[in-house]
Formats: sequence, C-alpha cells, structure tokens
Amino acid sequence: MRCLVIEDEAETSNYICKGLREAGYTVTAAVNGPDGLDYATIEDWDIIILDRMLPGRIDGLSIVDKLRALGKQTPVIIVSALTTIDARVTGLRGGADDYLSKPFAFSELLARVEALLRRTAPGADSTQLQVADLRLDLRTLRVTRGNKVITLQPREYRLLEYLMRNENQVVTRTMLLESVWDYHFDPQTNVIDVQISRLRAKVDKDFPVQLIHTLRGVGYRMGVTPPDEAELDGV
Repeated sequence: MRCLVIEDEAETSNYICKGLREAGYTVTAAVNGPDGLDYATIEDWDIIILDRMLPGRIDGLSIVDKLRALGKQTPVIIVSALTTIDARVTGLRGGADDYLSKPFAFSELLARVEALLRRTAPGADSTQLQVADLRLDLRTLRVTRGNKVITLQPREYRLLEYLMRNENQVVTRTMLLESVWDYHFDPQTNVIDVQISRLRAKVDKDFPVQLIHTLRGVGYRMGVTPPDEAELDGV
C-alpha cells in the first residue's frame, strides 16, 4: 500500500512515516503545500494523510479540493491542531474522508487508515460498519442489530465505532482511553468498564451470539468468535 504524508512538522511527519513503514506501508513524505499538491495529483496513492495548515500558500483543504475536482477519490485523512467541531465539519465537507485532531495516538491513526482502506476497497460499502448482524450507518449514526434499532449515547456510539473499526483485534484500555476519551494517561478510573457494560446490555444482551469479549488484564475484542484458550492463557 502506497501512502502519501503531507506534514510540515518534522517530528510529527517522522512519527507517522516511521509507524506506517513498520506496519508494512510504502511511504512518501512532503513538507509543504506545493510539493504535497504535486505528489497528490500526479501520482496514484492508496491513502493520503495531510496536515490542514501547511507552508507554501497551499493548505491541506486546497489539496483535497483539487484532488476531488480532478475526480480522484483517494481516501484522505486530515490531521490537524484545529480541533473545534466547526473545523472538523469544514474538513469533512471539504472532501476529506476522516479528521483526526492533534495530538493523537499512532494506534488510532493506523486503525483509521485500515478502516478507510477496507471501506474503499472494491465492493466495500463506505457508509456502513458491520460485524455479524450488527450495523452502524456512518451517515445517519443509526445502529441496528438484526431488526432491532439500538439507541446509544454519544460516548457509547464512539466506543462502539472504535470497536467495530478494529473487528477481531485486541484493543487495550490505553487505546480506548486515548481514542474514545482523549486521555493520554490512565486516570485509574472504571469508566471503561462501566461503558463496556452499558454497551453490552444494548448490543449483546438479547442476542444468542455475543460480540464484545473481554480478555482479562489485556483489553477487549469485538467479533463473532470468542477468545480462544491460547489468548486466555496469555492473560
């Protein structure tokens, strides 16, 4: 997979590029708007990660706008220090597929990259997440399991979305705290346990197949298959 990273902050660029390369991606970096625009529009990429504010009189939104005007549907993730709701809405309405606020955990960025690549693969439905008979509509925020509509609170929705985007992957407490609660430290709270319990009551309680699994001392995993003995032995 070919990734283009357009980021002028050297530390952030190196952080992203190093992590992506370690995850097996081929990465090219640009450090300003004009170079980023040239790379983005001349070559073909599987995904582009770009900062919204760039030197060189061409910002990230302008690059996305030019891409879409050329008919290129390359998935784009904006990473930005502009964190207000208005900023996020502007970025998404401007043609970006996802928007991640700085500072961020690389694990969350990688999860979003993987999710976008799954959603934009040939034949993929880019508007829904699905695990077994559980569906989450990303446009309407409607959650259903089978024929049942599930009503969630905003934090429950974010937690469910994160678990679904990481289907069959173990997510740790640290990953959840950073990605769902924006904590970059462990506040020694049982907030995760409480929210997982509430989410289970809505998503799993009345269904024969349980989708949210606990690996004691490790974290959680969403999927049809429960943890096997090898996973439990490692806890």
